[in-house]
Amino acid sequence: MEYFLQQLINGVTLGSIYGLIAIGYTMVYGIIGMINFAHGDIFMVGTFIALITFIGLVSIGVTFIPLALMLVLIISMVLTAAWGWTVERLAYRPLRESFRLAPLITAIGMSIALQNFVQISQGARVKPLQPVITGGYEIMEKDGFIVNLSNIQIMIVVVTVALMIIFSLIISRTALGRSQRACEQDRVMASLVGVNVDRTISLTFVMGAALAAVAGLMFLLYYGVIDFYIGFVAGIKAFTAAVLGGIGSLPGAMLGGMIIGLIETFWSAYFSIEYKDVAAFSVLVLVLIFLPSGLLGRPEIEKV
Repeated sequence: MEYFLQQLINGVTLGSIYGLIAIGYTMVYGIIGMINFAHGDIFMVGTFIALITFIGLVSIGVTFIPLALMLVLIISMVLTAAWGWTVERLAYRPLRESFRLAPLITAIGMSIALQNFVQISQGARVKPLQPVITGGYEIMEKDGFIVNLSNIQIMIVVVTVALMIIFSLIISRTALGRSQRACEQDRVMASLVGVNVDRTISLTFVMGAALAAVAGLMFLLYYGVIDFYIGFVAGIKAFTAAVLGGIGSLPGAMLGGMIIGLIETFWSAYFSIEYKDVAAFSVLVLVLIFLPSGLLGRPEIEKV
């Protein structure tokens, strides 16, 4: 029981990170109906921006942890959001009315470009970060096995839940959210009633990139090592989470992230770790066979 509880805590923490990245996928798909395959690398760029900002703040003497974390969060969100806007402006907007395969190919090209840019500028070796948030709580102990809940795990889950609530309220109760929902239903009609479609889509990319920056900071604080390739792996997992939960649904993206995180963690704990990805993708296949639109997704209705 104690071992199971520890893996449950670890799985929820990992799933929270996947869920934050998956929201970016599902927001973009919900509005323009396309998958931003560069989103995982936007997450990777966010982790490097956070690391560089940490190093810069320490070098100028900012060592008060709460202040440093707040500054790192703000700077990484702003700069990563700028990268998200750039991807939309260069890779998507010129091809929005083209055939559907063109933006997909361009997004993959942007993903490769971002990977190689970071590899060349920061090097291919892993970049470490000393633990910033330490300490935690002992939940229970039995036969020498201690169930730990660390402060960083608590922070990751709390931040994820808070952002989920905030973004859900933005989409459901603000003018921007109404514009996003209008663009999701029909971009042409939305433009005819006064919605600035280009600005709405750009802001959606910016919001998704800002969430990816938060996930990148959480990843950096939790694992303490990053490299230029983490964006591809995390991006594929987050995309799987978005599809599993029902792409286009924010709660579905978070639910899918939790499921993927729990599957990976429990499989690694009880079975062979080499097959944890096989287990996660197998569950995705089974869900899509019986629920083609995902767990919380809505069937797509084609307009004629």
